[in-house]
Amino acid sequence: MSASSPVSTKLETVKQVVAANDPTKISGINLYSRFAFAGAVCCSITHGSLTPVDVVKTRIQLDPAKYNQGMINGFRKVIAEEGFGAVWTGAGPTFAGYFLQGAFKFGGYELFKQQCINVLGIEQATAYRTPVYMVSAATAEFFADIALCPLEATRIRLVSQPTFANGLIGGFSKILSTEGVGAFYSGFGPILFKQVPYTVTKFVVYEKVAEAIYDNFVNKATASDLTNTTVNLGSGLIAGFAAAIISQPADTMLSKINKTKGLPGESTTSRLVKIAGELGLRGSFAGLGARLFMVGTLTAGQFAIYGDIKRVLGATGGVELSK
Repeated sequence: MSASSPVSTKLETVKQVVAANDPTKISGINLYSRFAFAGAVCCSITHGSLTPVDVVKTRIQLDPAKYNQGMINGFRKVIAEEGFGAVWTGAGPTFAGYFLQGAFKFGGYELFKQQCINVLGIEQATAYRTPVYMVSAATAEFFADIALCPLEATRIRLVSQPTFANGLIGGFSKILSTEGVGAFYSGFGPILFKQVPYTVTKFVVYEKVAEAIYDNFVNKATASDLTNTTVNLGSGLIAGFAAAIISQPADTMLSKINKTKGLPGESTTSRLVKIAGELGLRGSFAGLGARLFMVGTLTAGQFAIYGDIKRVLGATGGVELSK
């Protein structure tokens, strides 16, 4: 009996229907909540553990005249002048902010990929998978930034003004009571300008590098858990380097605009224009070395942790597009 016979065709159709209706297969909110949780954990752990690097990177951006001898000397100067605890300034809002952001970013990315497949069909979505990755990442990041922005504003204020408040709750409450809700979103434009290109680059480069590895070097169907984790680490590292370079100017502007509140009547747009003029091209890339190390490390860690948590939670039926 040939493979294309009516009986074989019907048998294959039955198998597909059975697989689609398998009660053990995770789907819907049960699946996407696991993606969101995995994303929340991987982002909070990686960003939180790299708080000291972020503190030094932010100091370099805000005061390049003082912190002008690189990351290592920046560490030494902060610790010598303010104590070891100073490099952990802002850890609270970092953990909290990136827990929320990671949930929206990774969970949303998977969700919006599926929505693209629903609209385009699997064949078209696969053929145009790079635009699908880009649209899904950008949309997910927009909603993630709404959650992140208040906590990122609090973090930067604590780092740039060590005596401003004592920790997350104190800093958050002080900004809210003295400057209002709007102060939390004064950096929303820059954070979008930074995070959307960053996230689009991060996911697209990761997907492409991982795809190339699996197509040419590793059989994904038979790869061990350790091999898959290694692929995630390597792909994430390359994606992190690319994303850091793309988003560096906006990251510097975000640090500057959140350092202090604006003048009375001064709009966010006018502040951004003034900051961009003061920075110039060279100033926009201040702290790039520290950020390459930070973003490369945390992005590699994120994709490794994300993949491992998904596997532990049984959320292996992710939204995948391949040739």
